[in-house]
Amino acid sequence: MKKYKVFRSVGFQEEIEKYDKNIQDRIDKIEERLTENLEYGNPLGTKWFQESRFENYRIYYLIYEDLQAVYMVAISSKKDQQKTINTIRLFLEFFREEIEKLIKENNPQDS
Repeated sequence: MKKYKVFRSVGFQEEIEKYDKNIQDRIDKIEERLTENLEYGNPLGTKWFQESRFENYRIYYLIYEDLQAVYMVAISSKKDQQKTINTIRLFLEFFREEIEKLIKENNPQDS
């Protein structure tokens, strides 16, 4: 299986910094698993939009097979799950542009 690079959106990174170290460590472990196994989470209607759950939290990410990248974009509680999913769906084009920029910044030789 191909290895995927995992990126975090600025909004996601800012949000998780508000959580305690235990939660941040759990998110780091999810990120590690995603580099090796894209089937780790649960699809949200499609295989490229998924969530991983732990305790009362949901981590949302988008999988870009053509870029071999995973983009972690949001965290929510179960209570805010549907609102978060709807918001992510509204911003899919924005997230695509963001991940393409991040990949270019991390691989300047590919430009």
